[in-house]
Amino acid sequence: MPIFNNNTGCYIIAEISANHNGSLEAALELVGLAKDCGADAVKIQTYTADTLTLDCDNEHFKIHGGTLWDGGTLHELYQKAHTPWEWHPILFAEANKIGIDCFSTPFDETAVDFLEQFDPPYHKIASFELIHHPLLRKVAETGRPVILSTGMATFEEITAAVEVLRTHGCKDLALLKCTSSYPASPNEANLARIPHMAEAFGCLAGLSDHTMGIAVPVAAVALGARIIEKHFCKSRSEPGPDSAFSLEPDEFAAMVAAVRTAEQAVGKAHYERTPGEMAGLAFRRSLFFVHDLPAGHRITNEDVRIIRPGQGLAPEHLAAVVGQTLSEKVTIGTPVAWKHLS
Repeated sequence: MPIFNNNTGCYIIAEISANHNGSLEAALELVGLAKDCGADAVKIQTYTADTLTLDCDNEHFKIHGGTLWDGGTLHELYQKAHTPWEWHPILFAEANKIGIDCFSTPFDETAVDFLEQFDPPYHKIASFELIHHPLLRKVAETGRPVILSTGMATFEEITAAVEVLRTHGCKDLALLKCTSSYPASPNEANLARIPHMAEAFGCLAGLSDHTMGIAVPVAAVALGARIIEKHFCKSRSEPGPDSAFSLEPDEFAAMVAAVRTAEQAVGKAHYERTPGEMAGLAFRRSLFFVHDLPAGHRITNEDVRIIRPGQGLAPEHLAAVVGQTLSEKVTIGTPVAWKHLS
């Protein structure tokens, strides 16, 4: 798969989630907009309210804690936010037609079976499902690459999840740093965990980002993130469960452009001069004769200076030049060369 090819760049995912606001036409439009903005993939979510929770309004099932969804019940939220399963073949077909990857986050085992018919390139596991080991086993047994978000997870919980996935057939795995707040504050992003996870678990690492703006994803790329996932909407003015912390198309396109620039800037560790630097060598200092001198003259410190441009011998050779005899006459402003010394 391209994302697991070391020669590919950062893989950018537009997370549609609930930003279709219950409209298939809006969902299809978002697929096209994601493609236009330069995303490599669109991602949806596959669940029903009844596969996630109970239709119950006691205190256990009410939403509290300072989120955007305070006051409602879990069932109400998921009923409003879910992507109808009958839309899936239409959305996958549209993505295939316009040439953008499409895959989903299954939230239970039946969703995995349902998604398999679309031959998705990956399965995504949401942060909240990282501890759902039966789901992890089911996904791993498909043999498809897995992208696992790690919001709220301890190192031990990630270790256990990775073990389940690898034990049950997952060969290609990517872990995403995620802060499960909506929206998240940049000071809680902890991007340093991205390279640490890549090394600790021997896999690709990236970022599933809930911060506002594009600075955090770009910083993540500088730290080695190979995947960026960002929520995507047509307009934050359209109310929806996820729109408040999503990027609009112009912002998403700006993020893609900034990520590509950051990738180029990071490059690979080497010490060869760039083409631009080669031209700059002329402005280094070097050794120049600063007097008219006859052949046979014994060179002194007053005869040679370390000045710009860089067309003479390097300054490190000054001691070797002083005290030598000129093999030919030189004029002021002549760059020192070995041929001048006898």
